Amino acid sequence: MEVLYWSLLILGIFYAAITLLFGDVDAAIGEVIHIPFLQPAVLIGGLTSLGASGILLIRYSDLLPWLIFVLSLCAAVVVSTIMYFFYLKSIAKSEHSIAFSLNDLIGSIAEVHTSIPSQGYGEIIIHSKTGATNQIAASFDGIDIPSYTKVVIIDVRDHTAYVSPMEELQRL
Repeated sequence: MEVLYWSLLILGIFYAAITLLFGDVDAAIGEVIHIPFLQPAVLIGGLTSLGASGILLIRYSDLLPWLIFVLSLCAAVVVSTIMYFFYLKSIAKSEHSIAFSLNDLIGSIAEVHTSIPSQGYGEIIIHSKTGATNQIAASFDGIDIPSYTKVVIIDVRDHTAYVSPMEELQRL
């Protein structure tokens, strides 16, 4: 029985090393398994804790082998449950990206940080819920735009935001 416990512990350590070296192995397996609590990280974590607790109980207790297996199985269920609820579920909630596309910024209001010459480039600051971002900008209308002017992003081409001053738009 000790060989089984050592095998499970070594399997868990090997899986952790493979995941560390090659990235998220769970993603490929997780696509096949659609039951949330049967994710590979939960299963491997449970099997590893089954092996570890079995080894510890064999070495440091005088319990009967069947009782050691039952206690180790209970420890595996507890570890798997903790791993699922406190680790995997919280990670799933935090997997939202704050990335954005420049094309998503069209129509946004920004402020000129570095003045934009009529035939050159400057810099704008766009404030959003996730923070502020600086972008390269050029004048859409071909006019000089001084610093601290409120502008609207009209177009995005070649990684450059083309902007117009808010006053110019209000006159139209």
